[in-house]
Amino acid sequence: MTSSIGLSVNGEERRATAGLSLEQLLVELGYQPRLVVVEFNGWILPRDRWACQPVVESDVVEVVTIVGGGS
Repeated sequence: MTSSIGLSVNGEERRATAGLSLEQLLVELGYQPRLVVVEFNGWILPRDRWACQPVVESDVVEVVTIVGGGS
């Protein structure tokens, strides 16, 4: 059985697989990491740290999707 953790994603309580990095979490949640900006526990976390940033119980993640285009 896979263990899971509880965390907040964009203000919603979510469950995720335990032991993931932030980058792996984003993929598990269905995001394309190259198209988002992440606030992790109140800090804008540089993209180059996502693969080594562990996600643990009660972390708070805000994901903003980058939308291209214009008028």
